[in-house]
Amino acid sequence: MKKLSHKLLSSLLITLSAASFNASAEGTLKAVTDATFPPLEFVKDGEMTGFDIDLINEVAKRLDMTVDLVQVDFKGLIPSLVSGRADIAISGIYITEERAKVVDFTNTYLAGGLVVLTQQGNEAINSPEDLAGKSVSVQIGTKSVAYLKEHYPETKLVEVEKNQQMFNLVSIGRVDAAVTGKPAAFTYATERGGVKILPQQLTTENYGIAVRKDAGDLKAQIDQAIEAMKQDGTYDELYQKWFPAT
Repeated sequence: MKKLSHKLLSSLLITLSAASFNASAEGTLKAVTDATFPPLEFVKDGEMTGFDIDLINEVAKRLDMTVDLVQVDFKGLIPSLVSGRADIAISGIYITEERAKVVDFTNTYLAGGLVVLTQQGNEAINSPEDLAGKSVSVQIGTKSVAYLKEHYPETKLVEVEKNQQMFNLVSIGRVDAAVTGKPAAFTYATERGGVKILPQQLTTENYGIAVRKDAGDLKAQIDQAIEAMKQDGTYDELYQKWFPAT
């Protein structure tokens, strides 16, 4: 009985808080993403799909809103919020102190981290320490860039705009390795083959939805909606859909 009452109360809180935001947003949640990071967000048959896409659509549904989702290069996601062109950014974004200076973040909705991906037959790179002096592809604007510059300054960074470019450079042998988020790396390794992921993870990170700092109680609304999804099993259903092997 207490559990049912708690769910009803959570639902009422979400509905009431959504109403205050709807008044200014006219029922539309303006979102940006860089749909090149499967299984979180990518394009299939001309449509954006993935874990993040399903998640934010379900959140919007519970807030009685619709999502206006726009493709933006990763490096432009945070600037889109700062400039007021979007309300939120959901795109496998790590919660960092630097980003939190200019945007707010929801509670963590998924755990991840940086990993190293190399060709299957590469015997020269067996640990992160072996990256010294090697060419490593990274996506512009991601934590991979700053992390490698700080912790492995002897690596030769090759910065590219898109995740797929980064992976392709490894597969064709143009670079020795790539450093990126674990979900995308495992998806690429599983679907493409011919590459491997080092067992030693570089970092442990938390993904959050970035929210404009002047968006009122939108952050709280999203947190409440995701918490309700976890309580009623919807979150687990989405997780198993996109991460069936975990």
